[in-house]
Amino acid sequence: MSHFSFDLKPKQWDDLPNGAALQQAVAAHLENWWPRVFGYHLLKLGPLSAALSSMASPVAHHFSLSSQDASIIGDFCHLPLQNGVIDAVVMSLLLEFEPDPYRILRETDRVLIAGGYLFIVGFNPLSPLFLGKLWPKYQDCLPWNGRFFMPSRVRDWLGLLGYQVVADERLVYHPLIGEFTQGRFFQQSLASWLPSAGSLYVIVARKLESPLTPIRDKRKMRQTNWSTAPTAGCAEHLSDNLSKPLSEHTE
Repeated sequence: MSHFSFDLKPKQWDDLPNGAALQQAVAAHLENWWPRVFGYHLLKLGPLSAALSSMASPVAHHFSLSSQDASIIGDFCHLPLQNGVIDAVVMSLLLEFEPDPYRILRETDRVLIAGGYLFIVGFNPLSPLFLGKLWPKYQDCLPWNGRFFMPSRVRDWLGLLGYQVVADERLVYHPLIGEFTQGRFFQQSLASWLPSAGSLYVIVARKLESPLTPIRDKRKMRQTNWSTAPTAGCAEHLSDNLSKPLSEHTE
């Protein structure tokens, strides 16, 4: 039976093996996206997101939210923010170490404006990183103590919330066991021949103006033309009323 520990969470990039290299890879990748994000408020959820520079984005106000050492101290499942006030949200390696990741996504959806951006960085189980899950020595260590979600599952969650996934990309073709300088040829070969096997995924999604809903069938069922059958006693009275002019009925 799989065991996950939500008590041990990364509070800084250095808590992860090769954390500095991971941070550099994520930051460099997001640099290409920041110029596309406009608005007034950019929210970074979690301590690892807070450590990423987003100043290349023209968004006016950049702030972070976490349980400690952040611009706002709060709970990811109960964001102390109004509905529809955030233009972009970044969550880096957050969902893997929280007990209710879908609830976090729903709460994030609540505060995002229509058309807002959501950036999710996560660990990809279909990658060399999964070796640590199989090795008992690492199973209780970061990051292997967390849950690794398939990128397709995260996309399904976003689809249920009414998001359009505009990018699903991979980074870092390394198991994080050992130094990054080891196995350079293997990493380059994996990136070339199996690009979906990166140890990190970066999903970029936009909140749709209106959720996609199935178009209802406009054809109506033919209704039976029922008519009231008058009784014999009131048949004559009914025929007299129908023969009167409309003006007599309205007087």
